[in-house]
Amino acid sequence: MQDLVGTVQALWRYPVKSMLGDSPSQLEVDPRGIRGDRAYALWDHASGRVASAKNPRLWQGLLGYRARFREEPTPAAPLPPVLIGPREDDSSAGLCSGEDDVDAFFSELFGRRVSLLDTPPEGASLDQYWPPVEERAFQDVTNALELPEGTFFDACPIHAITTATLERLRQLEPQLDFAVERFRPNLLISTPPESTGFVEEGWSGACLQIGEQLVLRVDGGCPRCVVTTLAQGALEENLEILRATARHNGVVAGIRLSVVSPGPVAVGDPVRLLP
Repeated sequence: MQDLVGTVQALWRYPVKSMLGDSPSQLEVDPRGIRGDRAYALWDHASGRVASAKNPRLWQGLLGYRARFREEPTPAAPLPPVLIGPREDDSSAGLCSGEDDVDAFFSELFGRRVSLLDTPPEGASLDQYWPPVEERAFQDVTNALELPEGTFFDACPIHAITTATLERLRQLEPQLDFAVERFRPNLLISTPPESTGFVEEGWSGACLQIGEQLVLRVDGGCPRCVVTTLAQGALEENLEILRATARHNGVVAGIRLSVVSPGPVAVGDPVRLLP
């Protein structure tokens, strides 16, 4: 018996870590995660860490750029080049991975020597800043986060959030803009009207079947970080986004997912909770 809990409303992929990405109508999921997601990242030579907007004092400017693949990644083939341009530019880009001017451009932009990598160094980590938000263990400090081996992911391969969670936050704090883009999910799941509150956390430990083939395990709720508060796209910086999430749900919004059975995912696909 499978319970229909929603449908896929939107998809996102972020080819370069901490940059804006694209939102295709269909994506392929392989055992690693969404094909091409967080495939590249900037490497900071001075600190020996991955550049991430989780440390906004250095890297918030990454959110001012949008990355997309020149063509779709295919299985068992090298990643295609990624094009990088200003965030407002969805149609063309002035930079292309593999060209020397990418490293030079971002090194000059940030005033630090950086390189665009498609393979994480062994033991790769990043710096994450914790702003002053109650209900968090850390306050106004920066510490290190070790990335899962062989990836540029923070903690999990795939991240999803439901329309019910976003609507609940809007009900609780109607003066704030809980745009889904602030949370940088891979999937936005539209839940039925009768599903209210932070419903996806009730799926922890179970699996979701999406479409005909894809099965994802729900590994738990997704604690939010400073990135939700930063200016990105048309959204303005607002620390109250994170403070509100902390007040009302222990700073959790959305779920972490891992791949059980790979397959395609498309907008409109049914999402079923497996027993």
